[in-house]
Amino acid sequence: MLWERPAILSDVFCWRFYILLMLKIIRAVTRFLSTYTSFFVIACAVVAFFAPVTFAWVHGNVSSVILGIIMLSMGLTLRVEDFKNLAKHPLDICAGALAQYIIMPLVAFGLIKIFGLDPYLAVGIVLVGCCPGGVSSNVMSYLAKGDVAFSVGMTTVSTLLAPIVTPLLVLWLADTSINVNAVGMFLQILYVAVGPVTAGF
Repeated sequence: MLWERPAILSDVFCWRFYILLMLKIIRAVTRFLSTYTSFFVIACAVVAFFAPVTFAWVHGNVSSVILGIIMLSMGLTLRVEDFKNLAKHPLDICAGALAQYIIMPLVAFGLIKIFGLDPYLAVGIVLVGCCPGGVSSNVMSYLAKGDVAFSVGMTTVSTLLAPIVTPLLVLWLADTSINVNAVGMFLQILYVAVGPVTAGF
């Protein structure tokens, strides 16, 4: 059986080479996307506007995968120093998350009162105003050359607070009770935002 050992070692080296090659390709693609993200987003928006059918396949899990790839490309732009600075100022993240749950719901409530909206529409606007920041906010931070590490941290904190804060705010501002899937919301942000950013980092 001595002749089988070189064959096994050869297979191991082949798999290792294949994995390293795939990682290099993924890094090259995500670096390209991270460099030309703005152009790519605008191009997709223009195509979707004039030919909506082109993006009819983007729904459900497919959109989550696309957002995950975008977050992976953003993770490649982050450095160790970004997270070190973030760890030194944890109160900044908490303050940002709290500001989000104060400013956005009040703006939503103000819009309802100013425009005298229909009750059903009013509930929808209040609900949007009381929801946590999603992956899109991280993408917008990246496009605006903002602090992506801070944005991801704030999104994570606001998502952890959402199962308690969102229903209470909606009940207070719109006098309507809602159910929030806490586990699903947390897993979604973990799969789509935190995981890909960490993998890219």
